[in-house]
Amino acid sequence: MRIAFVHDWLTGMRGGERVLEVLCERFPDADVFTLLHVRGSVSPAIERHRIHTSLLQHLPGVRRYYRECLPLFPALVELFNLERFDLVLSSSHCVVKSVLTRPGSVHICYCHTPMRYAWDQFDAYFGRERLGRVGTRVMRPVMAGLARWDRDTAQRVDRYVTNSQHVAGRIRRYYNREATVVHPPVNTDFFHPNSAAPERFALVVSALVPYKRLDLAIEACRLAHVPLKIVGSGPDRARLETRAGSNVDFLGRQSDEQIREYYQRASLTLMTGEEDFGIVPVEAQACGRPVVALGRGGACETVVPGVTGILVEEQTAEAFAGAIAQALERPFDPEAIRRHAERFGRARFGDEMAALIASTLESPGTATW
Repeated sequence: MRIAFVHDWLTGMRGGERVLEVLCERFPDADVFTLLHVRGSVSPAIERHRIHTSLLQHLPGVRRYYRECLPLFPALVELFNLERFDLVLSSSHCVVKSVLTRPGSVHICYCHTPMRYAWDQFDAYFGRERLGRVGTRVMRPVMAGLARWDRDTAQRVDRYVTNSQHVAGRIRRYYNREATVVHPPVNTDFFHPNSAAPERFALVVSALVPYKRLDLAIEACRLAHVPLKIVGSGPDRARLETRAGSNVDFLGRQSDEQIREYYQRASLTLMTGEEDFGIVPVEAQACGRPVVALGRGGACETVVPGVTGILVEEQTAEAFAGAIAQALERPFDPEAIRRHAERFGRARFGDEMAALIASTLESPGTATW
C-alpha cells in the first residue's frame, strides 16, 4: 500500500508535528507532503522520509513571512500530486485537509482544529488593534472566502479524527461531519519528575500568538506577585514585552531537555488561553507538576480539578491570580499527577491510530462517520 502524509508546514516541533512524528515511525515508507519544510527543524523520524514541498518553498527568505502567504495556501495544496497513493493521512490545522486525492483512495484527516482565524478568532488575529481599521477591512472578506472554501472542501475527507471532544464539536459545527477522538501523543517517558523541590515561579510554554492570551498570564502573575518564565517564540513577543514587568523572563525557544527542566523546577504551569487539546499541560503533569488552566476546551479533558491542577472559570487576570495563589498553597501529590499524565503516552496514540486506520481501510464504503 502506498501511503502519503500531508502536513501544513514543517517549521518546528509542536503538537501537530508530534502527531506526524508517531505516524512516521509507524509507517516508515510513507511520503510526506508539506507547504514548507525548514530543514533540521523537525525530528529525525520525520526528516528521514521523502518530503515534497509546494512552490512556497522556493520563495527567498520565506521562513520569515510564510504566514502572510495564507491566501495562497488553498491553491498550493490543491497542486499536490497524490494520484499514486492508496491512503492519504492529513495532519491539518490550516488547509491540508482539503488536498485532492484520486477516486478509490482513502483520506483520513487528523484535524487539530478547523482554522481559528477564518472561523471564530478573526479579531484576535486581524482585529483593529493588530492591523488598524484599513487592514482589518481588507482581511475580513479574505478570511470569509477562506472559511467558505474550508467548509466547501470538508467532504474531500473520508474520515475525520481529532484530538478532543472540544474540537469534535467544532468539526461538527463548521464542517457538518463527525470525528473520532484520539488524544494526541505526549512523550511521558521523556517528560518525568525529578526529586528536587519546586521553585517559586509560574511557567508558560507556548507559541507567542494572540489566542494564547499570554497578556493574561503576565498580568495574573503581577497581581499574584509570582515570577513568570515564558518559553517560546512568535509574532506577539514584542507586544507582550511592552506589557511585562521585571518579574517576567522571556526565554525564547528552548530544547526539549531545557523545557523538561523548567517543568520540573516550576511551582506550576499556566495556560490562560482556550486550547483545542493542549499538550503542554500534559507534559507538565508528566513531570509531576500541577497546572492552572482556563476551564474551557481541551483542558477540561486533561486536567483533573483539585488532583492535577486548577481550572479557572473566568478568563480574567484576577481569576487566574487567585488560582495561582491556591495552587501555591495546595499540597498536590506529584505521583498522582504523573499517573494521570501516563494515559496520554505515545505508544497508546500509535496503537489507537493504527487500529483506526485498519478499520477504515476494511470498510471505507460503509463508514458512517
